[in-house]
Amino acid sequence: MFSFGPPRRHRRASLTPMIDVVFLLLVFFMLASRFGTEGALTLSVATPGQGAAWSGPPRLIEIGAGGALRLNGIALAPEALVGALVALMAGPADAVVLRARDGAAVQDLVAVADVLRSAGLTQLLLVP
Repeated sequence: MFSFGPPRRHRRASLTPMIDVVFLLLVFFMLASRFGTEGALTLSVATPGQGAAWSGPPRLIEIGAGGALRLNGIALAPEALVGALVALMAGPADAVVLRARDGAAVQDLVAVADVLRSAGLTQLLLVP
């Protein structure tokens, strides 16, 4: 009869290599992915020389504290903004000026810009 020596205890597999691989994959996917680019909002900042090319009636939207809106100085509800603006425009490529007033949150400005973009208005200008 053959004898191979005393029986050895079974060793547990080490999890260290598997954890290393998981962290390498985690780092790879964190570096290779792009986060938040779908929600990018492009706004043009109005320059002093831009006023010469303006045509048509004024289209100034003032955004106040709590999302209060004024179109050319007249307060209106957010639901009525697009309808009132379209009446002042010849087409969707006409410029619309956005101005955030004291107390307005950035989120209020972004919400108004999103509503205007979803309505098809493409030329949004931001003034201080």
